[in-house]
Amino acid sequence: MAHLYLIPITLGESELNTVIPENHRVIIRSISHFIVENVRTARRFLKKVDKEIDIDSLHFYELNKHTNKNQLHDYLAPIKDKQPIGIMSEAGCPGVADPGADVVRIAHEQNIRVIPLVGPSSILLAMMASGMNGQNFAFNGYLPIQKGEKARQIKLLENRIYSENQSQLFIEAPYRNLQLLDDLLQNCKPQTKLCIACDLTLETEFIKTRSIGDWKKHKPDIQKRPAIFVLGK
Repeated sequence: MAHLYLIPITLGESELNTVIPENHRVIIRSISHFIVENVRTARRFLKKVDKEIDIDSLHFYELNKHTNKNQLHDYLAPIKDKQPIGIMSEAGCPGVADPGADVVRIAHEQNIRVIPLVGPSSILLAMMASGMNGQNFAFNGYLPIQKGEKARQIKLLENRIYSENQSQLFIEAPYRNLQLLDDLLQNCKPQTKLCIACDLTLETEFIKTRSIGDWKKHKPDIQKRPAIFVLGK
């Protein structure tokens, strides 16, 4: 039986050979069915993998917040005909903070072999570079948008840092980065550590861990830059 491959893609416009192993190209070229968050992004990535690839001969199935979950079983149908399928998220690793996990779960239920390929994960890269506790950490996705709810969530996450020794990771829409940073500076203890990891794997990469007190004196320019935030001690 064919397999379901989880294919990492680049984080932004980084050079493919700096973050994706060469043998992945061979695997990707063998696949003609792809489950993707965004078809345009997927097509552009595949052209980076191989400029000669015939994009129009490939089959794409969109999986995002607009997808009817009842369609997901049909997305795996090509495997019954011994056709491998690849899953690609919008950036980074599929299945991690990504709707691809729904298809992976169905694949396991159908005894389809799932093969995760090595590639860049912004969550793990930020955790690695933060200097905070990597033995116990949690990724929380997006924090609430409403200011009051966000403040409560920030304080809850900060409490876990001290009560459970658990590092807390989260993200924000890039155009709201500075607002989130202001909320963190207003609601966290001065001694709490914050790592800001922007533009990971790109030439403009910025990774810095400081205390909240120090960040108040040196606010970085992170607006509209993909970022991971890590709170710890």
